[in-house]
Amino acid sequence: MANLLTSGAAGPLSGTVRVPGDKSISHRALMFGALAVGESVVEGLLEGDDVLHTAAAMHALGAKVSRGDDDRWYLRGRGVGGLMEPVDVLDMGNAGTGARLLMGLVSTHPINAVFTGDKSLRSRPMKRVFEPLSQMGAVFSSREGGRLPASVTGARRPLPMVYELPVASAQVKSAILLAALNTPGETTVIEREATRDHPELMLRHFGANVRVEHLEDGRRAITVLGFPELTGRIVRIPADPSSAAFPAVAALLVPGSEIRLDSVGMNPLRTGLYQTLHDMGADIAVEGLREEAGEPVADLVVRASALKGVDVPAERAPSMIDEYPILAIAAACATGTTRMAGLGELRVKESDRFTAVLKGLEACGARVEADGDTLIVHGSGTPPPGGAKIGVNFDHRIAMSFLVLGMATPEPITVDDADAIDTSFPGFVELMGELGAQIEEAG
Repeated sequence: MANLLTSGAAGPLSGTVRVPGDKSISHRALMFGALAVGESVVEGLLEGDDVLHTAAAMHALGAKVSRGDDDRWYLRGRGVGGLMEPVDVLDMGNAGTGARLLMGLVSTHPINAVFTGDKSLRSRPMKRVFEPLSQMGAVFSSREGGRLPASVTGARRPLPMVYELPVASAQVKSAILLAALNTPGETTVIEREATRDHPELMLRHFGANVRVEHLEDGRRAITVLGFPELTGRIVRIPADPSSAAFPAVAALLVPGSEIRLDSVGMNPLRTGLYQTLHDMGADIAVEGLREEAGEPVADLVVRASALKGVDVPAERAPSMIDEYPILAIAAACATGTTRMAGLGELRVKESDRFTAVLKGLEACGARVEADGDTLIVHGSGTPPPGGAKIGVNFDHRIAMSFLVLGMATPEPITVDDADAIDTSFPGFVELMGELGAQIEEAG
């Protein structure tokens, strides 16, 4: 039976919390640790369903993966090129990042692997990684449209290449860079728009030879030299800026609120939402900026603010693609019109997030419209009426976004299936409750 949750009007939110570890970095830490020689220790790993499926897959590929009593995760890797052929199907659950990156990882090992996932993941396109990895020598077989289940036969003699991404995608870039590790020579990925650079930073942290060049026309070229000897490392994972967005926006919208979010990742290629909220007039102070495992980290102090509508340029999308649903919630409570351009990628996430946000806001009484891949939200300066039941289609970000909206609307908002929240933010309801939110199981 689906887990229904209802969010109602909250008093001022207050307190200090740390949201779970960064999901993108957690996936990659497990994969690089599995390729390293010696032991890696991961602190702050996101223990959500998506990342746990990646941990299970790394174990199936031969790495030793365990969680200690000290809440740290310990990995003893196989070395580059040392992955074992899994004896069973790799079930990735709802983890699109995990599935696409692991396909890159196994595609240049001489092994066979079969990938599947839940209903949502099986409906999402994988061709974007099949095409470049096939050029490196891997062979793929899948359902129509490049959908899971899919089998991968890794290349016995992988070929290095130069590949220009047709669309901005950190997942495709990461898949190719992972494949490049067990490929002779240099493999280069060229991106027209910069995407999150966690793989580049973490590869260097583990000892790989990575070169990043800024080309004259604004493109970036990322080159990896094959067959590095990665060495086990300590990885301290910052709090996920995408997860921090939910309590942050809640504090902005609920009058009188002031909260502190500890150790949030501030990678400039991930902070487009915070830049946009600042443009909208948000009071968000960045304190104690520091570096951990190559990643910038800071504490955020967020205070309730009167927001105004803005135009969000399409080129900002790669730095905040996961945060558009919660931005749309903020826009619905702002004064004036917010236009969010270049959102085509939202249609192929865990669900069609573009349509889910549009229909959900309409159901809550907000004025919203679409113009191609541009989402337009007309705010009146006060929250919309609310009072709706939102179908989330097993999408964690849609569920959390509308629960946040329910904290500000006159009438409560119910989401029809909150189970998906555990894929990225286990303990969401409890953490929001610590701050003063009113989220309860619906009858």
